[in-house]
Amino acid sequence: MFEWRLLRKLDWLLLAAALALCGVGMLAIYSASRPGLLLQGQPPAYLLSRQLLWFGLGLVLLGGLLYLDYMVLLRWRRAIYLVAVVLLLLVIKLGHSSGGAMRWLGVGPLSLQPSELSKLAVLIGLAALLRRDPAAPLSGGALLRSGLYVAVPFLLVFKQPDLGTALVLAALWATMVFLAGAHRWHLLALALAGVLAFSAAWQMGMLKDYQKDRLRVFVDPGADPLGAGYHVTQSRIAIGSGRLVGKGYLRGTQSQLRFIPEQHTDFVFAVIGEEWGLLGGLGVIALYLLLIWRMGRLAEAADDAFGALLAAGGAAMLVMQCVVNMGMTMGIMPVTGIPLPFLSYGGSSLLTNLGAVALALNVGMRRQKIRW
Repeated sequence: MFEWRLLRKLDWLLLAAALALCGVGMLAIYSASRPGLLLQGQPPAYLLSRQLLWFGLGLVLLGGLLYLDYMVLLRWRRAIYLVAVVLLLLVIKLGHSSGGAMRWLGVGPLSLQPSELSKLAVLIGLAALLRRDPAAPLSGGALLRSGLYVAVPFLLVFKQPDLGTALVLAALWATMVFLAGAHRWHLLALALAGVLAFSAAWQMGMLKDYQKDRLRVFVDPGADPLGAGYHVTQSRIAIGSGRLVGKGYLRGTQSQLRFIPEQHTDFVFAVIGEEWGLLGGLGVIALYLLLIWRMGRLAEAADDAFGALLAAGGAAMLVMQCVVNMGMTMGIMPVTGIPLPFLSYGGSSLLTNLGAVALALNVGMRRQKIRW
């Protein structure tokens, strides 16, 4: 039975920040998708209505995760991991492709992206594997086991190909072993191994041509302004033209005339920068900072290592996605196709991010359960 008194410890500020970001995302998705839908003869709120449906499912997931004691996830971690791996395997056999990548499974009228949901499975599994006595350093054996644990979903996601999500999984692993107390020499060895693995993947042709082109354009932005560099060029124009207060909602010329590719998904922050200006962009960043700060505080106050790693790992996952996405829209990070949490269109991403927030809220609600 759920103890309603636990709601007294619910971090309402964290929940409000997450819901506010979802609201901003709904407004941005409608503005960004409306011009294209009108040209196709579809209702202008078609994608918004689908995102609202996913938001409703996300609230159900959030409520379900708050109802359960997060310690139950220790018993379910293997089943959760197995389901995530099976879904990734099903994508290879039964998935449908879009934009040259096979990442989605059809679930009735909706499309599920298992690579997004695998982030939660990896987060829960790593928190369980890496929990330990804070006074003891993380052993090399635990580090190796956690690496093998992440390797399976990483390789399956990389094969789709979904380089952005694969890098998030790798970065999540590196961050969590750091938080768990890995020795600095182990971390240095991991960094070196990552560089060597990336170099080998480049030389052996494991990266797609468009992925290589994006990295080349990042190094030399003017190398292909109408090809691989087009996304970033139009995004920077949109953000710069917004100036201080923006051009107004539904009045951005770059977005309404559809100059920004993928403007309702990967480049939704460019739409916000053009329509709401510098102040609007800073407001969104302030909401993210509030959300991350509260998740960090819940991690600090956790009663056990498992709960602390759940909250801190979730916060780290959101930070990585925000930094990479906003960085690529401004041309200071390579384009990797990572969605902006809570703002980009995509139901699986929204479910995953709300799930990460729910886990942190759960840890906060159940801290100091017994007082003598």
